[in-house]
Amino acid sequence: MKFEVTLKQLRQHGACVDGYNKVVCMLNGVKYKERETYMRFEQEEPISLIDIANNNGIDDAIWCLRCNQEWDRDSRLFAVWCARQVQHLMTDERSINALDVAEKFANGKATQEELAAASDAARAAVMAAAWEAASDAVRAAASDAARAAARAAARAAASDAARDAVMAAAWEAASDAVRAAVMAAAWDAQKQMFIKMCNGEADWHK
Repeated sequence: MKFEVTLKQLRQHGACVDGYNKVVCMLNGVKYKERETYMRFEQEEPISLIDIANNNGIDDAIWCLRCNQEWDRDSRLFAVWCARQVQHLMTDERSINALDVAEKFANGKATQEELAAASDAARAAVMAAAWEAASDAVRAAASDAARAAARAAARAAASDAARDAVMAAAWEAASDAVRAAVMAAAWDAQKQMFIKMCNGEADWHK
């Protein structure tokens, strides 16, 4: 199976102007320039999703999967694979069950009704987790406020405030760097699996 699209398919499925024009510029070998409308370019030759991933980014390449119903199984299994990369962080069995059912559905081993039920249960798990996180955040904010007030009172006449501000900024910068590194690694892993899928070498192809 070839993972390729045409410009016509991209337009028919409502590709965003920005992403579409990036592909056109790639085909023309010119530098991308932002525009508000589709660039005029007649091209009937198929375009590899791998090329789109390398040129536009993984988000646009994943979006292209909607252009061909024949890719439905691969699209679902790729989505499950991505979710399983953080499965170790899932604490609610409903979320894990949703992945199992989605995988079975993609392989023709679960019904539409079973998929819908698992999806509803997973949404309920997300809502429960969000509510719990919100409660924790409120408690943490109250606790942080109390600690901050105590610290402020203890050093009202001190000159530590400037140093605290510098340290806080440094910590925030370090945290951003760590988060950026983690996200970059995740995106790279996702892209590599996407390329494997397009080459027929994904885990579910074996």
